[in-house]
Amino acid sequence: MIIYGKQPVYYLIEKHPQKVKTLFVSKELDKKEYSRLMRMDFELKRVPDKAAQSMSRTGNHQGFLAEVDDLALYQLKDLSKPEFVVVLAGITDMGNMGAIIRSAYALGVDAVIITGIKHFAAENVVRSSAGAAYDMPIVHEHNLYDVMNELKLDGFTLYGATIDGNDIRRLECKGKRALIMGNEAEGIPGRAENKLDVKVSIEMANDFNSLNVSVASAILMDRMR
Repeated sequence: MIIYGKQPVYYLIEKHPQKVKTLFVSKELDKKEYSRLMRMDFELKRVPDKAAQSMSRTGNHQGFLAEVDDLALYQLKDLSKPEFVVVLAGITDMGNMGAIIRSAYALGVDAVIITGIKHFAAENVVRSSAGAAYDMPIVHEHNLYDVMNELKLDGFTLYGATIDGNDIRRLECKGKRALIMGNEAEGIPGRAENKLDVKVSIEMANDFNSLNVSVASAILMDRMR
């Protein structure tokens, strides 16, 4: 698959160079950097900006694109004794999803489980996660309720972000825990909300009750780690 943007491309070059097949560059590099990249095991190709725009579907490639190995997804049974997981319930914006994965990796979450969507656009998620998706175990299971049941049987406490939840600052989250984040517009489905052990929310300082789901996820993850 093709990813683009300097940050995700360089993340893979520095941390997972074996996953890079070809690096495409449409801007001038200083001689030292060009020589360093030429010595690496992947192929380095210069391409005109028009070709780079086409490869990135007019996205902001910043002069860097790479053909890389596909993102390997996990199954729940593959996870190695996770203590803290985040479950995305019907989040459809791949930019939000990538940002959540990036925060989850930075904050020490053990896995991100994606549910409620059929198509997982890996290229977009890798880019918006700044490459962190390659280091965060990601599970894609369509059925949210099956995932909740499996986690419950495995001893997880199910926390879910809701408008009327308990202020996360006043809770002590210990043991195996799963944070469930709902769809950008509709939140957690009612049937799933009824299965939660604890409802959580972020108390606002001002009269405003809406945060972007990736921002809210990061705040809750930080409070729960």
